[in-house]
Amino acid sequence: MSRYRNIRTAINSLDEYKETLDSRGVKSIKQYRTQTLKTFDDSLIDYIERIWLDGDSFWKLAREAYGDPSLWYIIARFNNTPTEAHVKIGDIIKIPLDLAMALRVIV
Repeated sequence: MSRYRNIRTAINSLDEYKETLDSRGVKSIKQYRTQTLKTFDDSLIDYIERIWLDGDSFWKLAREAYGDPSLWYIIARFNNTPTEAHVKIGDIIKIPLDLAMALRVIV
């Protein structure tokens, strides 16, 4: 199931992008709108804390925690950090233990 299923989209076909669109051989580009994230109470779910180390990434943590790197967004969302660029070495990262509960809480 795609995590983009309920996200609004926009079609970009503005004249200012004509050269780029032409170079790609398309008339328009479908873009996903930035999702507004709701806040949630992280006390509703058990988690472990881990210090962010050099070389860490959300997909690596998801592979270690859940056996599936494609679930990286769960850890990112649980920490209100959209990308690794928003985390610095030494930050404390929370990793939800119950995957099913985490999905209910963050969505």
